[in-house]
Amino acid sequence: MSRLFSSESVSEGHPDKVADRISDEIVDALLRKNKDARAAIETLVTTDYCLIAGEASGANVDFAAVARNAIKSIGYASPGFDAETVKIDVRVHEQSPEIAAAVAKGSELGAGDQGLVFGFACKETEALAPAALHYSHRLLERLGSLRHSGRSDLGPDAKAQLTLEYDGHTPRRAHTIVVSSQHSRSLSQEDLKALVLDEARHVLPGGWIDQATRVLVNPSGAFTIGGPAADTGLTGRKIIVDTYGGAAPHGGGAFSGKDATKVDRSAAYAARWLAKNIVAADLAERCVIQVAYAIGIAEPVSIAIDCAGTARVSEHKIERAARECVSLTPRSIRDRLRLDRPIYARTAAYGHFGREPDSDDGFSWERTDLAAELTRAVKGA
Repeated sequence: MSRLFSSESVSEGHPDKVADRISDEIVDALLRKNKDARAAIETLVTTDYCLIAGEASGANVDFAAVARNAIKSIGYASPGFDAETVKIDVRVHEQSPEIAAAVAKGSELGAGDQGLVFGFACKETEALAPAALHYSHRLLERLGSLRHSGRSDLGPDAKAQLTLEYDGHTPRRAHTIVVSSQHSRSLSQEDLKALVLDEARHVLPGGWIDQATRVLVNPSGAFTIGGPAADTGLTGRKIIVDTYGGAAPHGGGAFSGKDATKVDRSAAYAARWLAKNIVAADLAERCVIQVAYAIGIAEPVSIAIDCAGTARVSEHKIERAARECVSLTPRSIRDRLRLDRPIYARTAAYGHFGREPDSDDGFSWERTDLAAELTRAVKGA
């Protein structure tokens, strides 16, 4: 029986993503100076203004300079929001000594807060990520690459939304493609639509776009004023875009601006890593993992695995194998995935999951290096 499912992505120049990028650039800047630096940075951007607030400990950086460089790299250099002239206020203080004491546990790290996270993987794409979200990301990523390569008629701010038609859990075709892209006045809506459709054909599997596919490009009309000059952006407002596009649960915590002691980031990465390796090992077609923590306590208070009826062996065996192969304490996660490195700014746009692992350990949680170990553990369970 066919069904429809939709997910959206937003570009690096979307106001919320500008805020995420600044927050993550600050985390990276701190970690370059001290791998044990702590950060919980929130950024607000609006017309001609940027506010950086939160807590940071363990290193000193020029927050305003980091923000200007991030804004410039994204491509904002026009009236309303210009990297050179935007007013930047910094309201960053040291981490609370009570929180610091709860986290520091000698050779171990306690969780930086209570909370729960989810990891998810499925066989809808080669990246083992949900298809509607994955292809939304890749479409905007291609448009962004065109802009950075010299397409000056494309602006930094954009959104994409894909509605796919499924047969059970298998995506079959594109039902509707929606893209809103900032553009120059010289680029007509017809030419922009043709460009988007051409890029969508490169991104989506062959045959998914057919005569019945609905394509809506800038359905509200002209979109020449975008970014923080048009709309306020805040760190952490695109948590569904960042994770699974609504295809799986979300614990509620944002990622950007936080170091690895914040389990709503690091443990979410570890949960994705585990789920992806379970699916890569062909132990299940789909896998959702929930992990919950208490502040100051290293070991999770609970771990739950749900394979939605697709598991090849019992979920109990898979859970036992996961516990045997991986420690989910904050210290173990940080060390195993090498999360004490400046690898975070690149995660701020186009998704934290479904990406290619980098040689410097960026997106380390996307590796499938645990699959064989999990398979052996399941056989021995």
